[in-house]
Amino acid sequence: MDISAMPKAFSNQHTWYLATLSSVSAKSKSKAETNPTISFSKLIYTYNHVIQGFSASLTPAELESLKNSPGYVSSVKDRVVKVDTTHSFEFLDLNSGTGAWPVSSFGKDVIVGVIDTGVWPESESFDDDGMSDVPSRWKGECESGTQFNSSLCNKKLIGARFFNKGLIAHNSNITISMNSTRDTEGHGTHTSTTVAGTYVKDASYFGYAPGTARGMAPMARVAMYKALWEEGAYTTDIIAAIDQAITDGVDVLSMSFGLDGVDLYEDPIAIATFAAIEKNIFVSTSAGNEGPDVGTLHNGTPWVITVAAGTMDRDFGATLILGNKVSINGLAQYPGNFTSTEFPIVFMDTCSNKTELSKIKQKIIVCQDPGKEDSLDDQVNNIQAAGNIAAVFITNSSSVDVFVQSPFPAIFLVQKDGDTVVDFIKSNTDPKASIVFKKTILGIKPSPRVTSYTSRGPSYSCPLVLKPDIMAPGDSVLAAWPPNIAAARVNQDLVFTNFNLLSGTSMACPHVSGIAALLKAVYPNWSPAAIRSALMTTSDQIDNTGSPIKDIGGNLRPADPLAMGAGHVNPNKALNPGLIYDATVQDYVDLLCGLNFTQQQIKTITKTSSNNCSNPSLDLNYPSFIAFFNDRGAKPNSTTVVEFGRTVTNVGDGSFTYKANVTPINGLKVTVEPDTLVFKTKYEKKSYKLSIEGPKQLHKAVLFGYLTWEDSGKEHVVTSPIVATSYKIEK
Repeated sequence: MDISAMPKAFSNQHTWYLATLSSVSAKSKSKAETNPTISFSKLIYTYNHVIQGFSASLTPAELESLKNSPGYVSSVKDRVVKVDTTHSFEFLDLNSGTGAWPVSSFGKDVIVGVIDTGVWPESESFDDDGMSDVPSRWKGECESGTQFNSSLCNKKLIGARFFNKGLIAHNSNITISMNSTRDTEGHGTHTSTTVAGTYVKDASYFGYAPGTARGMAPMARVAMYKALWEEGAYTTDIIAAIDQAITDGVDVLSMSFGLDGVDLYEDPIAIATFAAIEKNIFVSTSAGNEGPDVGTLHNGTPWVITVAAGTMDRDFGATLILGNKVSINGLAQYPGNFTSTEFPIVFMDTCSNKTELSKIKQKIIVCQDPGKEDSLDDQVNNIQAAGNIAAVFITNSSSVDVFVQSPFPAIFLVQKDGDTVVDFIKSNTDPKASIVFKKTILGIKPSPRVTSYTSRGPSYSCPLVLKPDIMAPGDSVLAAWPPNIAAARVNQDLVFTNFNLLSGTSMACPHVSGIAALLKAVYPNWSPAAIRSALMTTSDQIDNTGSPIKDIGGNLRPADPLAMGAGHVNPNKALNPGLIYDATVQDYVDLLCGLNFTQQQIKTITKTSSNNCSNPSLDLNYPSFIAFFNDRGAKPNSTTVVEFGRTVTNVGDGSFTYKANVTPINGLKVTVEPDTLVFKTKYEKKSYKLSIEGPKQLHKAVLFGYLTWEDSGKEHVVTSPIVATSYKIEK
């Protein structure tokens, strides 16, 4: 709604909205006399920050009537969101002695709001021992509800609220199983403790990943806003949660969910987070789990950070010990106990004959995956149905991680190790073997790698801004878990634990939320864009073998920025980025104007009708570049030039001279002018132009490289990804 249209007779927006809806309802009431199926509108939420407006339950006729009411700007239909479902701190080189942890005092007093499925407050990860009093600026509260009272909050978990009026409006007969902030799914407990869980000794997942668990910012505060429910998750509730988080005073928002294929002005999450950015709140979101196809990413919003998922240098497995004492390591996450006794071992080829499999008792079955679509899935199901004592799966499937958390004893081997097993079976008259589970293997190389499931850019909602922005650990992340929610199965029995291993961009997002909290503690006055820039330009493109990071979903080719963004997050380097690409609220408005949005559409996002569109620009001051060479009607050999303007701010202490370097990109000519930037003082700004010359129709789907600005003392290397693509984003 346009607040300037509110009659002076109303003391606040809420009463105006109620009167407007009453008027709409009255107009519908006369129609209801001839059509009794028409219901009357109900106000669900009044919003104060995320939009100037409200959510209500309306019939189509009421909505049409509302559109003619004074002050009406726009409306969007309520939508269902997708949830993108503790060694990571070591893998990220976070340590107590040097770098981001001690410099930021471990994120002390930064408040992270997590919008998710709720929280299990009794988890040891929310212990507040040694924490100082809650910052006086905090305006939030701990809301009582079913099996949850305000005394469950403390100096670590400082806020707990829940939002389900929108959910109830969709189904008035619904029964909410846990009408409070208590977590009944586990997702919220896991993500919030990944962000800021405190130290918990002797944590593990049934013996896997043993050690001391902790979040990325162990001294930060957590406020949970439960807006995702077992019964459903709607944008009305989510933006009410964001609205409340802004009022309460969070510094960082972490949101591991999103909407697919929605324009910015119709995406309530994009609209709501614009309000958060205006209040200097850093917003971290997940890319989605729809990979490896391109253009599957959600949260392509230019003012948030969008996080892709990568692997860590840790695997969980088992050791198969053959009768000849040869030991072979494979992947496994079987949570049960298994005897180390030797059993006969038999090769059953593709394990497709269910009748034969069911005849075999007290033997270890070996299956060869033929590599067809769903073949490994079929084999696992066949073995489970047959009830064999244990199984060995020989497979090169890139999605093997989906199967390793097996309810029966199973080990997954790569082909060359599988060949050793099959040769042993075939060359012995009475082959036997044993399996030892619950192995945790560190130092896996190469890592990190881009997971196959992480969603890829370009973004549907704003393709001219390269997304995702960055990659963080998302595979098999250990974090707290409600002890009354089953974490796995052993055969038909459910098993429970206080810590669970989960994978997804949902797990990657809170890593970046927590690292952003560390930066916020060191640089409290930096804008969200400045923090995002520091994270992106200091990220790693090289794995732990010194080679380019590989993409599991791209046949282990070097990962392109549409899969991993600028690179893998590096918290310690982000502390000292040298240069930052900052962006103001007006810069985002210039982008919206450049996208040819109508004033009404822009007003929907910015909440004001006085948007300055005098300088529309599709070229946001962003730490990355994406150019589209997709003119399908272009003449052969015709070329074009795409130009970008960027401004960087020196945040290093003192004077620096930076020199530009661009990695050669075959088939493209990339130039930077000027190629030297001289900064005499801190916070001085300098601008440059980057040009990409190439064919109007690129013959490859994606070409990419990197621009680096390096200072003469080699103290700072500021890296930005460059992507040229022939993809066409169809609206």
